[in-house]
Amino acid sequence: MTSSIKGHVTREQRGAIMLIGLDRVAKRNAFDMHMLNELSLAYGEFERCEQARVAVVFAHGEHFTGGLDLAETGPTLVNGWQLPDGGYDPWGVFAGPRVSKPVIVAAQGYCLTLGIELMLAADINLCASNARFSQIEVQCGLFAFGGATLRMHQIAGWGNAMRWLLTGDEFDAHEALSMGLVQEVLVQEDLLARALQLAGRIAERAPLGVRATLASARLAVREGEEQAARQLLPQIREVMSSEDAKEGLRALIERRPGQFTGH
Repeated sequence: MTSSIKGHVTREQRGAIMLIGLDRVAKRNAFDMHMLNELSLAYGEFERCEQARVAVVFAHGEHFTGGLDLAETGPTLVNGWQLPDGGYDPWGVFAGPRVSKPVIVAAQGYCLTLGIELMLAADINLCASNARFSQIEVQCGLFAFGGATLRMHQIAGWGNAMRWLLTGDEFDAHEALSMGLVQEVLVQEDLLARALQLAGRIAERAPLGVRATLASARLAVREGEEQAARQLLPQIREVMSSEDAKEGLRALIERRPGQFTGH
């Protein structure tokens, strides 16, 4: 059923961490087109913000997301979603640029369809012990088109991925942990705090090194290990010429934490 309540995405800057919040609580944070566009714009803001080194994506209310509000989004998505000007693609499948900095997702309650695929496109995922997941598309005459068919088998193995993609059955937080969709399961009260703690740890590291790590790993997934290996020396030469690399060496010699600027 189409809702008249427009989805919203909150933004909050906490030092080097940008919090991005799904906010359509009355509809279990199901994505309408406004919310899809808002999330894309939020990712774009994160990418362009020099202060922001890590993003934490979370949801307001009891549930992460009920997935797509198909009645509202279906016609637009079928005809091809054009990302808004300045937007980045949170799922990495809709022909838009992807952010080059780490994204952590923290999910609770229901996390359906596009929510799972948002996690599959992220770098680290946490969930609450009450989380419930399902790619229900095949129950609705559709199939998962936001990245699950591309990525779930990479983290879970073919049989495990097909077990859930071909049935649309629900699985719980512990199954998500077992298959590698999430890295930690926490009580809901600790979920966001733990995500922020991990984000803070990443934000303390050298930004150029972090981004190069992501770029190298993504290249290996996208184009294969051999192609990624060819780029290792050019990438490390570029990083080693940075001020951060010099600071890292000084910090190592002086036995102190490095103070990195991203330059």
